[in-house]
Amino acid sequence: MAQGTHDFVADPRNADILININGALIPRAQATVSVFDSGFMLGDGVWEGLRVHAGRIAFLDQHLDRLWEGAKAIAMNVGVTREELEQRLYATIDANNMTSCHIRLMVTRGIRSTPYQDPRVVVSPATIVIIAEHKDPLPATLERGIRLFTVHVRRGYPDVQDQKLNSHSKLNCITACIQATEAGADEALMLDPHGFVATCNSTHFFIVKRNRRGQQEVWTSTGDYCLGGITRGNVIRLCEDNNIPVFEKNFSLTDVYGADEAFVTGTFAGVVPVTSIDGRQLTEGRGPMVERLQTLYKAYATADTEGRLRP
Repeated sequence: MAQGTHDFVADPRNADILININGALIPRAQATVSVFDSGFMLGDGVWEGLRVHAGRIAFLDQHLDRLWEGAKAIAMNVGVTREELEQRLYATIDANNMTSCHIRLMVTRGIRSTPYQDPRVVVSPATIVIIAEHKDPLPATLERGIRLFTVHVRRGYPDVQDQKLNSHSKLNCITACIQATEAGADEALMLDPHGFVATCNSTHFFIVKRNRRGQQEVWTSTGDYCLGGITRGNVIRLCEDNNIPVFEKNFSLTDVYGADEAFVTGTFAGVVPVTSIDGRQLTEGRGPMVERLQTLYKAYATADTEGRLRP
């Protein structure tokens, strides 16, 4: 069972799903990739998490933009067009009779001839895997929220590993998650190399603060040391469109501990309240700003899927 924002109720239908591997639909129990695959061997690839509402993939254009940007940044040829990949995505959810689900789309550099990091030993086109599961966030998570713990694992400089790449290499996030769960929290809050708040191990972090005039503002990090989150960007846009002051800025744990509310964003669960950080209680369940943003985001996602054509 997953935890934190990715907590969900197990669905027995997932035991029999069909998984799309390079365009072929294969039963879950038989779905495999080569031990020489770049993703398995070296974490060499990029991926996206997608939500399906009413049979349509929300914010698909933004997700594919990020996927192709990441692939280009690591000089990897996806091997299919955007249109072909969209067709594969919908073929997968249709074959599984899904109208509401979560998709993990993974693209690796392909099969290597030998265990070695040099991309010149790749001997196949890119490997494209699409896993669609019957999976919805727990209502209790959206209402009661999660607990965070600030870990010692930092988000690094881009010349070491650029955090804007949504790559398969997630070991720093995994070690952060381990430390947080060992401390009894649900997810990790991670700082940047300068000690400012950056992001969480699998979601983006926001706080709600009052300014000198008593007006509530929404703060999130500069974005310099985190992935360009699709939901993060959409929430910032919703704040701007609804006269909610929102700032991308440096702030410290002192600001966090004194916040009125806090929340995280992600594709799977949308907007999720954070009730405590490092054992310090901020709210009991979701506060009024989080509840407002949840409502705005749900309407925004619904409008996107209702207005979206599908192949």
